[in-house]
Amino acid sequence: MVNNQLKERGIEDPLVLNAMQTVTREVFVREELKDQAYNDNPLPIGYDQTISQPCIVAFMTEALSVQAEHRILEIGTGSGYQAAILSRICREVYTIEIIKELANHAREVFRKQLYNNIHIKVGDGHQGWPENSPFDAIIVTAAGSDVPSSLIKQLKVGGKMILPLKHNNYEQTLVLITKIHVNDNIIQKELLPVMFVPMTGNNNYRF
Repeated sequence: MVNNQLKERGIEDPLVLNAMQTVTREVFVREELKDQAYNDNPLPIGYDQTISQPCIVAFMTEALSVQAEHRILEIGTGSGYQAAILSRICREVYTIEIIKELANHAREVFRKQLYNNIHIKVGDGHQGWPENSPFDAIIVTAAGSDVPSSLIKQLKVGGKMILPLKHNNYEQTLVLITKIHVNDNIIQKELLPVMFVPMTGNNNYRF
């Protein structure tokens, strides 16, 4: 997967490549789909959710410039795979999942696989995790319609946030946000077209 998919698609960060090499993706995949665990495509995990394809996980992680001392917030735990990748690079990962069953399953996988630096809770990602902010980086793995001001407030100055934004029901763009001032001024950069599941929770899929 690393040599034939990620490097071929331009992933270069050795920290990201090492994390993708060491995290066992099949433990985050449904039993009947384990033979497809290392294919470069998303897979269903139940509750109308998916585990993202490896190249997108790697791309988003690399775009955040994750460092060993970082504390990172993830919105949308899903299977737990993205959080596991981040945890092999950074100091702490805080991840929020609105679907209780998915959160409980991911928590059990984290426990069994000894991912001891991942903190997970059931909740509405629109609110973030303010009591543990500010974060060095934030990753959002479901598509909303706006840049989330509530999460920007929880980002350190100089920190980055990556998320998919919906333009309409059929088009989404992966966007990288950099916070440049304490008053929440940001720089926004569009990266590439993507297709993520919609953000659920309050405010009609909007942040």
